[in-house]
Amino acid sequence: MWLGLWLTVIGIAAGVLIGLNMPVVLPHAYAKYLSVAALAALDSVFGGLRAAMEEHFDNTIFITGFFSNALLAAGLAFVGERLGIDLYLAAVVAFGVRLFQNLAIIRRHLLKK
Repeated sequence: MWLGLWLTVIGIAAGVLIGLNMPVVLPHAYAKYLSVAALAALDSVFGGLRAAMEEHFDNTIFITGFFSNALLAAGLAFVGERLGIDLYLAAVVAFGVRLFQNLAIIRRHLLKK
């Protein structure tokens, strides 16, 4: 289990380093979509880590949750943009709360061991 955890952490760190060193500039119009997509991805990753630590990780649930969260968040951002409402903030708040909850549970789990 710990090997998988460390491989995940190393993979995330490598992805962040590669992403920060790539000269890709996204248009400002995509900022809302990128913010909810990043939060949806982080929510899924921390939820997967939590499930792995609690020993009930299921790859199918992880992958479907990742894509359904991302699609729902992008859909909220798109509909909100069309209506002239900052509807993407609902996704930001929801994913932010879940992210901190999962992080707190992971921290407690690590401190107990």
